[in-house]
Amino acid sequence: MMSQRQGLLLVMSGPSGVGKTSIVHGMLARLGAAFSVSATTRQQTAQERDGEDYFFISNDEFQRWINEDRFLEYAQVFGRSWYGTPREPVEGQLASGKIVVLDIDVQGAAQVRTAMPNAFGVFILPPSEDELFRRLKERGRDDEDAISRRFAEARKEIAIAQGSGVYDAFVVNDNLDRAISEVESLVRKRLSAIPK
Repeated sequence: MMSQRQGLLLVMSGPSGVGKTSIVHGMLARLGAAFSVSATTRQQTAQERDGEDYFFISNDEFQRWINEDRFLEYAQVFGRSWYGTPREPVEGQLASGKIVVLDIDVQGAAQVRTAMPNAFGVFILPPSEDELFRRLKERGRDDEDAISRRFAEARKEIAIAQGSGVYDAFVVNDNLDRAISEVESLVRKRLSAIPK
């Protein structure tokens, strides 16, 4: 039986090291939400499954999808690989009343807001710049230069997000459980405002 209520597109963004991925997983579990699988032109790793982690497609196919307006948003990352959110699966899940979560950057969120003005945007903030720098260091994934680059990029991304008008809410992740609960509460409030 089809749901009487239109679903909700939840757009989640935030800089590296802010805990966004953990919050997204919390939303999937608590709200029974669906995660939007992106398409990419980058090489598939041995651990990844096509159609589950990403849709792995060629550059030519990606360009064809752009020409056919099959993406809600897309971008080239670091001048190399392309990433995009396929439109059809998102629209299908929304039509069946699902909450669909997109984990994308500010540029992608702005494209989605244009394509789907009713999307609900949440940007995750660190408690402070010092704490963000500490988290980036503690991840142990990067050398000092890469950490400094990520930190500078994160500061820029936060400034752009705050001035963009794309996001409906900003949530500070000073405690993971509290941040997940806050995002869940915001989403439930937005859902309750959608006409049945």
